[in-house]
Amino acid sequence: MDQTPEALPTYSMAVAAELVGVPAATLRLYERKGLLTPARTDGGTRRYSADDIRRMRRIADLQGDGVNLAAAGKVIDLQDENASLRRELESGDGRAEPPRPT
Repeated sequence: MDQTPEALPTYSMAVAAELVGVPAATLRLYERKGLLTPARTDGGTRRYSADDIRRMRRIADLQGDGVNLAAAGKVIDLQDENASLRRELESGDGRAEPPRPT
């Protein structure tokens, strides 16, 4: 199994919406805008992972701060990229050296 437990799609749309505190229609909007790509069962039912729930909460928090959906997606993508690069640097696996003070 190559998926972490956080990446396993286990939550239905109704449960995910309740956990995040938004209507199910909001989750469909996030998907239409490309902010979220839930897994699908063979029957086409959406399934969300714990990672998806965290992302939804981040989107909802940014919206609450007045950030529009397009910008929220870009902010989250940049935050994720930044966190990934920091992990690489901290683990010593990164090819780039940390910036030097000027």
